[in-house]
Amino acid sequence: MSHPDNPLLLTSGLPKFNEITPEHIEPAMKRLLEEAKDTLEELEANIQPTWKGLIEPIETMGLPFEYSWGPIGHLLNVMNTEELRKAHEAMQPKVVEFGLRMGQSKPIYDGLVEIKEGPEWGKLDEAQMRVIDLKIRDAKHSGVGLEGAEKERFNEISKRLSQLGTDFSNHVLDATKAYELIISEKGDTEEWPDTLRQLSSMGYNKEKEAEKSTPDDGPWRITLEAPIVVPFLRHSRNRGQREQIYRAYVSRADEGKLDNGPLIMEILKLKKEKAKLLEYDTYVNLSLASKMAPDIDAVQRMFTELFDASKPHQVKEYGELGELAKNSGQNEQFMQWDISFWSERLKEKRFQFTDDQLRPYFPMPKVLEGMFGLAEYLFGISIKESGDEFNSWHEDVQFFYVHENGNKIASFYLDAYSRPGDKRGGAWMDSCLNRRIVDGDLRLPVVYLNANGTPPVGDRPSLMSFGEVTTLFHEFGHGLQGMLTTVDYADVSGINGVEWDAVETVSQFMENWCYHEPILRSISGHWETGDPLPDDLVQKLLDAKVYMAGSDMVRQLEFGMTDIELHSAYYPEGPVHPFEIHRKIAERTQVLEPLKDDHFLCAFSHIFAGGYAAGYYSYKWAEVLSADLYSAFEFTGLENQDAIKELGRRFRWSFLALGGGVEPMKVFKEFMGREPATEALLRHNKLLQNGAPSGI
Repeated sequence: MSHPDNPLLLTSGLPKFNEITPEHIEPAMKRLLEEAKDTLEELEANIQPTWKGLIEPIETMGLPFEYSWGPIGHLLNVMNTEELRKAHEAMQPKVVEFGLRMGQSKPIYDGLVEIKEGPEWGKLDEAQMRVIDLKIRDAKHSGVGLEGAEKERFNEISKRLSQLGTDFSNHVLDATKAYELIISEKGDTEEWPDTLRQLSSMGYNKEKEAEKSTPDDGPWRITLEAPIVVPFLRHSRNRGQREQIYRAYVSRADEGKLDNGPLIMEILKLKKEKAKLLEYDTYVNLSLASKMAPDIDAVQRMFTELFDASKPHQVKEYGELGELAKNSGQNEQFMQWDISFWSERLKEKRFQFTDDQLRPYFPMPKVLEGMFGLAEYLFGISIKESGDEFNSWHEDVQFFYVHENGNKIASFYLDAYSRPGDKRGGAWMDSCLNRRIVDGDLRLPVVYLNANGTPPVGDRPSLMSFGEVTTLFHEFGHGLQGMLTTVDYADVSGINGVEWDAVETVSQFMENWCYHEPILRSISGHWETGDPLPDDLVQKLLDAKVYMAGSDMVRQLEFGMTDIELHSAYYPEGPVHPFEIHRKIAERTQVLEPLKDDHFLCAFSHIFAGGYAAGYYSYKWAEVLSADLYSAFEFTGLENQDAIKELGRRFRWSFLALGGGVEPMKVFKEFMGREPATEALLRHNKLLQNGAPSGI
């Protein structure tokens, strides 16, 4: 079916990103929703409780949305404009409404149950059974069992939560963009990394066309975007300016028309009500019903094991920072805006290297080459940049093909550089097109890998900090799970259908390889001379892996504990504000007394605008799994290439191939021969006390 006049109505090939405009959105989505509604009604009237009669038509219904609503959501993340936002917002309620209508279809639900309880069940493979089990569970969570006023209220809540999530995210983006601190004194930029000078002067030029800025002479525009705010807090010697930026950062979106405070209250209230309608005591219980963690006790047990092991190290680490600050002449009380700065100074003193010294050794082309080489070594695949023309949303985007045994099996977009004006911060992977059967033919998976690295300047490639390198490996891990799947059913192919707290397992597993010396050498080399990373820097980088590990662990636990508390014990109608809940936890997890104006919750998009509500613990849960899995490679002997290749292939044909087609605990136990334990994660971070903790 071809619709040359509207690129959002195509259903084959790659999306035509360079042709999509906001004007295409409303007519395309109205038409697709109308067609889908007719198809759904016809399907409901003629339910056939078989895979071919019920599941395949549902999969086919989803296809046009992959080519329309999927790319629209992607563009919102990478090329955000006011016009695009408005067009998206106009159609979002209708898309949510249709999703609810489909999720609550009683005839489809009854058909699914009939398949499960009838003769068809025995003819299905494990992945097909999983598709049906997940559909039944999701239907229950979509309110299929509700009727009358309860169903109406449930739908109201779902639509409102969708809108609140979008508003929350936009407020954070707008508040981040709205803030600037202009620095014109050259003395204030002493010891700044080159990349910070460049980014802050580039940003200034973009916004202030009348006045030009140079990296050497300024003026410099400091914003709250991660590529600027992080190095600024680490390297600015002007303590007053650090305080200004820090306070602005932890109070983003907490006032005026961008105030997310009221949204937080409403989101928590509605989530609690939604859980109650589905007969769950709390939103945490609803969330965990679709997670790998069996219950809240298992999550709390993991928190306790990791916290008890890490807290003494955190206290010791802060003591060392305070001592260095004092000995270096800081007479003022040690505060939050001193942490990153003195942490960086102690790191330089202890390991005698800086991010700026490392960056020339990590040009992105070299990092990609080494990372792809690792994938070839472990998983037997090869990755090459496509020489073909492709429809891109930005000139910086690259497109790659993945081959196995000479056959193309997947492809991916790489959008690697920061664009503060229109691209959201952070790094993420997303599916563009799932692996599935379309009209009898296998359609191969396509994924997006997105990051916010330092852009190339002139003939100089993007020079990466080591943190950016590990982030790229992380997203590539997600990408591998999306691309190396062998499952042909969209619902459980790749990362689809993988329990949320297991979905970070492969990505975090890949990060471990950045610290394996031969891999570290393969991803590094001076961008101008090609000289290898000096031996002393290699060793220091490996030693620095566990620097501040206790503090980093406790910080993540604080976020996870706050999230669980807000979605379980917190009472939205009561007198206690969510800020107070966070503060109470922060008093336990932080060494310094928490700031009264720390309203970081107002920018905690993961739980209020992303998929991590009552699930932020998932990062640590999956990190436990990934460290445990990597320990199997360590145990085999990382220098034993043949054995590692064999283990890599086993990993490829289990964690990467099966995707969401098999329950993750089952995959883990078959690979490891036991349940997961926290010991390897604590050992990797040198946080083990006497005796190893038990499992999770």
